[in-house]
Amino acid sequence: MNTITNMSNLWEALSRVTDFRRAQGRMHELRLLLIIVIMAIMSGSKGIRAMGDFVQRNQEELIKTLKPKKDRLPSRQTIGRSLQNVDFDQLTEVFYQWAINYVSIADKDWVSIDGKAIGSTVSHVRDPLQKFVSLVSVFASRQRQVIKAGKILNQKESEIPKVRELINALDLTNVIFTLDALHCQKETVKTIVKSGNDYCIGVKGNQKKLYQQIKKKSL
Repeated sequence: MNTITNMSNLWEALSRVTDFRRAQGRMHELRLLLIIVIMAIMSGSKGIRAMGDFVQRNQEELIKTLKPKKDRLPSRQTIGRSLQNVDFDQLTEVFYQWAINYVSIADKDWVSIDGKAIGSTVSHVRDPLQKFVSLVSVFASRQRQVIKAGKILNQKESEIPKVRELINALDLTNVIFTLDALHCQKETVKTIVKSGNDYCIGVKGNQKKLYQQIKKKSL
């Protein structure tokens, strides 16, 4: 994907997300659906039904501002179907290229990377091998904003290589990445150093020798 530079607003940036739907019978632009989802989430809506309620409550203002075709706004069913099929990686890349123009990352800023399971995706709850989707977020601490994210399916992928992938994709230098003990890995540290950044990583029993050395020095 081409880098987005000097984007005037998020509305323009979202037009870069490929619309997976057939042109025939398409009522709403994909970016219209996405901007409504973003606005709904920022207003505290959690879940498709809540997003539908958001559209109903703000119908007049949304029509006035977004000017949808025939003054018709998408239903919650339409929003749900669209979100299921949007290319997640492309959407997050578009968002990052837009966000980085508005979120200034300075030298020695702290940037946290952490993965959390998405509760609504968990299946087989009582099974130790339960399935879920995990969202790995890159959080700029000073600005208090998420600037990029990646997703993994826990039974097929590991968070460790995804974090390395995100570090390389960020193209940041002279920042300090903070990571939990899961990422106390030689290859992860090499990736950070090679990218021109520093790190602060937790250490636990997964690195026994290192953990014992640190413990002895702290006594």
